[in-house]
This record gives sequence, structure tokens and C-alpha cells, in this order.
Amino acid sequence: MYELTINLKPGAKIPLYEQIYAYIKEEIRRGRISSGERLPSTRALSRHLDVSRSTVELAYEQLLSEGYIEAQPYRGYFAAQIDGLYRIERQTSSRKPAVSKETKKYSYDFTPNGVDLNSFPYNAWRKLSRESLVEDQAELFRLGCPQGEAGLRNVISSYLHQARGVECLPEQIIVGAGNDYLMMLLCAILGTGHKVALENPTYRQAYRLFANLSCEVCTVDMDAKGMKADELERSGADIAFVMPSHQYPLGTVMPIRRRMELLQWAEKEEGRYIIEDDYDSEFRYKGKPIPALQGYDRNGKVIYIGTFSKSIAPAIRMSYLVLPEAVHERYRERCGFISSTVSRIDQMILQKFIEEGYYERHLNKMRALYRSRHDTLLAELKKLGCGFDISGENAGVHLLLHFRDGRSEEELISLASEKGVKVYGLSGYYVDGPRTADETVILLGYANMREEKIKEAVSLLGEAWF
Repeated sequence: MYELTINLKPGAKIPLYEQIYAYIKEEIRRGRISSGERLPSTRALSRHLDVSRSTVELAYEQLLSEGYIEAQPYRGYFAAQIDGLYRIERQTSSRKPAVSKETKKYSYDFTPNGVDLNSFPYNAWRKLSRESLVEDQAELFRLGCPQGEAGLRNVISSYLHQARGVECLPEQIIVGAGNDYLMMLLCAILGTGHKVALENPTYRQAYRLFANLSCEVCTVDMDAKGMKADELERSGADIAFVMPSHQYPLGTVMPIRRRMELLQWAEKEEGRYIIEDDYDSEFRYKGKPIPALQGYDRNGKVIYIGTFSKSIAPAIRMSYLVLPEAVHERYRERCGFISSTVSRIDQMILQKFIEEGYYERHLNKMRALYRSRHDTLLAELKKLGCGFDISGENAGVHLLLHFRDGRSEEELISLASEKGVKVYGLSGYYVDGPRTADETVILLGYANMREEKIKEAVSLLGEAWF
């Protein structure tokens, strides 16, 4: 081949060399220039197209780097065999969209899993991202420590000690991409043959994970103080998964006596452990912060798991395990070869975010914001009268309404839906079903809703329910 008819557009935004590159690439991909066919020399093509030779050379260099053409010494350029090259096609409007089921749109959504992303510190995060990429760029793109970067584990250790009363060294911390991954890793560390007991009602995602990871799972009923220690003993479980500082979804805060009972249960036999999920412990509106159960553990029985998803943003995907010494030794033996699932750049950004005081300021801001919404919701609910009781209002970002007038959960949810308000039932959090049927419980989350929206939504609920 000695000529290529390319309709170049000198005045276009796309540079001439890119136009040449794109044309030849498309001709090769479509088979119009077959594998092994010779291309014009850079001198001949530049003369034919009336462009500079350097323009053609730039186009050929790009084609060479992507594997579309090959250079043979003293012979010239030839179309390459392109089988196996990546081909990512752009979607066009002619492609039929995936069929999806229509879902009802709500004007107000009291989701208990909400996070106010409008208050995310974008400017600070952007600034720290730029700073992190300026420093040691090449080193940041190498594989780091499997447990997470030492600097980040240091600041997490310091934060946990000051804010949550957790006693640990940075060496005991493992950073991972979310609680789901860390619980899967924990199952690999502990091995098979365990029976895990969870509270009922419970965090269903944890139940599903343990059940799908070859663990035998069971549930243990709760009372006003949390998981019942005597029923835990009778369950035959050797691992208890609990949320003592703010149980989800009931909002129960486990008192010190029940915590001691759980620790005594764990200490009775070798191989028993408590997994403490410190769910949204940062947000508390009455009394002093409740220290973590791990801080009372003196015999290496508590495995602590925490996350930044609730306090910063879910997409951060940054969680951490604190392993007792014996479990950490098992981690090194069984799973120490597994690479970290969080990029070193993201870890450095979060480290700076905590070290430079942005995290503390963000937490204080979010506490004030959520407290305002919490107080607004309570005040508006009280205006509706006394047709229900409220619980779980002292911490977290949701509360519960207890109805004892005989109406079902489905009926209350449906009535709210007719007014464009989405609410959630407690029944979905029970694994084995509620033990009593004398009440209906509705969850209302308020993290996503501004005060004026909360007032409007509660007014509509009043119209729907009373």
C-alpha cells in the first residue's frame, strides 16, 4: 500500500496526527487493512497528505504503542495481527437499554442507612488528594503493606484510643475495603467449624455473609440490655457478633453489666470470641460516649471492627479490624500474603484528613447537623399525639416508632406510601421472625433529610396514620 485516502480537517479541534491515527486504527480493526499489509512510509504519506513528516510519525508511534502496527527494520511499517487486543465500544443511542422494573418515586425517604453527602468536605478532600499525588508519586503506586499503610494505622490507633477507649497497637490493625471484605477475611483467619451467634433482629448483611462463608449461624434473642448471655451459652456458638454501643436496628446501648457477662462467656472456653461491630458510635445525643467493649477486654477475646463509611461517606470504602494478639498471629500465618484492598493513595488522603484535623472538624459538624435533624423529628412526632412510643432516639441516625393498635406493618407502610413518604418496617431485620406480635415497629432515618423536609414528611404521616 502506497497511499491512504484520509479526509483530514486542518481546522478541527482534533490534531492532525490524531486524525491519521484514528483513521488507520479503524481501517485495521475493520479489516480493510489486513494483517501483514504494508503501510506507506512516513515520508510518502506526509507528501501524499501534504502534512509534515513529524505529524505522520506521531500517528505511527501511537499505533505502534497500542499494537496496531509493527515496525520491521529496513522494511517499513506493517499492519499487526490484532486478535486479542482490547476493543471497548462506545454505547450509542441505537442500543436498547436494559429493561428495568419501575419503582415508585417518593418525595420523602426516611431511610435508616442515609448519610448526608451534601456536607462532605469536598474542598479539603480535593486539596489533600492533590498534595498526596505530588509526594513520592512512583512509590505510591507500588503494593504497600498488606495490613494497610503504617501511617494510617498509627492515626487510627490514636483515634480509637482517644474516642472509643480501644486499647491496641498499630500492628494489630488491618485496613480493608469495607466491612464486608474484612468479615470475609476474618472468616479466613479463624478457619472453618465455627458457629456464629447474631442478635435478633440484626444486621442482615452480616448474617448473610457468615452463612455464605460456610459458618453455622444462629440468632439469640435480645432484651432491653442487648444479647442475652444465658441464651448465648445455650446456643452452642463459639463466636458472638454484637453491636454493644448502638445496636442496629433497635438502637439498644448495652450496659456495663451485660458487657461483662459477654466477656465472661468468651473467657469460659478456649477459642471463643466476640466480634464487636462499633456501628455509627460517633453519633450520640444523650449522655457521654459509650466506650467500646474492646476496652474492657483483658484476655484477647474481642475482635473490633469499625468503619469510616458512616462518618465520612460510604464510597470511601475504608474499614478496619483490630485483632487480639493470638488472632493476629493466626492472620500472619494464614492470610499475611493477601494484598491490601485499599489503594495507598486513598490511605494517604485519609491519613492526612485525620492528622490535619479535618476529620475531627467534620465529625463535630455532622454531630451538630444530625442532632438538629434528630431534635426536629422528635418535636414533630410529638405533635402527632400519643398513638405510638419512640425508642432508639439517643444515638445513631434513626429511631423507632412502636404501634400497639393492631395495625400491621404492611398497612402502615402502605398508608405512608400513598402520601409519597417511604418508611421502613422492623420485620425485615429479623432472621427467625419476631418473638412477639403485640406491636408493629417502623424505622425512621433522618440523616438524608433537611429540617423543612422532615416537618413536611411528618405532617403527611400524621394525615396517613391518624
